Amino acid sequence: MIVVRAPLRISFVGGGTDLPDFYQRYQGRVISTAIDKYVYVVINRTPLIPYISARYKISETVDLPQKLQHTRIKAALIDLKIYKGIEIASFASLPAKTGLGSSSSFSVALLKGLFAFLGKKLHTQEVAELACRLEIKLVGEPIGKQDQYAASFGGINIFEFNSDDSVNIKPLFIDYKIRLEFENHLLVFFTGVTRSAGVVLKEQKENIEKKFKTLKEMSDSVYEFADLLEQGQFKNMGKMLHQGWLRKKSLASKISSGFIDDLYQAGVQNGAWGGKILGAGGGGCILFLSPLNKKDDIRKAVKKVAKKYKLTEFKEIPIHFVQSGGEILFNADRNFF
Repeated sequence: MIVVRAPLRISFVGGGTDLPDFYQRYQGRVISTAIDKYVYVVINRTPLIPYISARYKISETVDLPQKLQHTRIKAALIDLKIYKGIEIASFASLPAKTGLGSSSSFSVALLKGLFAFLGKKLHTQEVAELACRLEIKLVGEPIGKQDQYAASFGGINIFEFNSDDSVNIKPLFIDYKIRLEFENHLLVFFTGVTRSAGVVLKEQKENIEKKFKTLKEMSDSVYEFADLLEQGQFKNMGKMLHQGWLRKKSLASKISSGFIDDLYQAGVQNGAWGGKILGAGGGGCILFLSPLNKKDDIRKAVKKVAKKYKLTEFKEIPIHFVQSGGEILFNADRNFF
């Protein structure tokens, strides 16, 4: 048995510039952090059972990977020529489609586990690149590359997306006191509304040409945000998040909505310096950067809005930053090699 986990992520600035239609013309940049919420994948070798089993929100048992409903598992098994004798299960700290990159975290954990199943080791960047290939090329998702790299590498990083499809990874080594302070100034809420990133990103991709200037501004803002973070200038970072959110909302019609706008306004009107919807938009999680003495006011205000819109699954999510990326926690399969 092999147990693998990969962290979810929060992206702060530059989201959307990791799409190839943009970065093939102008360098894309994203700054993000891995957080202490995970996707787990368990892989069990079943040599005496000539089937493939996949257990997630449903349970599947098939005699060929082509018959699986789970697109990522199906594509990965076919690509790696694993046709029988394997059981795969997944678990997660949070629901899927929350804007925290869980699908890519799953892909990172899955591939790391499957290569261990085959007795092969992968470097961190190889895992990220293979996860991008799995999701974008093999499955055909209209998504970018930031989530796969964030899940694979962990930590706080700037990712640069180049026209030749290569990715530069620039870790930010923030003073631990500033890092802890930054965590303490953040509030993250799950709206209770889930959505497919692909639906939102498809329209955003179609709008890249006419929104190119806005995307350039989003990419160029990443290093300014990183400088402010290194100096612990949280109020100015909040203002940048606010400007980034206004830019992001203009990229596609489905990024925001009435309830999202009201939640966001409740946060800023009650003291938040700024914030954003995490991920592609349309639902998922909302983040605020706030003075410590305003956090309770913000909590009360957004909960009131959530009650108005009958968001029954709305809840606050406590988060901490983590340095570790995708990792194998247990591998009894070593005995086979």
